[in-house]
Amino acid sequence: MTPSEFESRLRELLRAQSTVTLNAQCIECHGCEKCVLCTFCRDSKGLLRCHYCTGSTDCSDSSHCRICRGCMGCSHCIDCERCTQGAYLVRCVALSSCSYCFGCVGLSHKDFHILNEPYDRSAYFAITTKLSQAMKLQP
Repeated sequence: MTPSEFESRLRELLRAQSTVTLNAQCIECHGCEKCVLCTFCRDSKGLLRCHYCTGSTDCSDSSHCRICRGCMGCSHCIDCERCTQGAYLVRCVALSSCSYCFGCVGLSHKDFHILNEPYDRSAYFAITTKLSQAMKLQP
């Protein structure tokens, strides 16, 4: 096999894969494409082993997430991107092992932060409840 033959065959495989839209081994997923081993997800694309996610793309091992992109091992997150092992994150990007963060970027192992600033638990919930209502982020 020559390098040009390799490149040609690889392009053909990529082209063929891009047209596949079926889900594999999913249960009760609706409006989803290219999802594998997911349950009860809706309107999502490219999920792997996710459960109860909605409007999400390219996430894996996540549950109860909405409008998330590229998240791994997250739960109950809303509008997050590239977060890992997070829970109850809202509008966060690139967080790792964080919980209860709102509008944070690049944090690791943090809890109860808003815009990367720490808050005590009660202040966090008071502020984020008002923000979520004003931003219409409530389910």
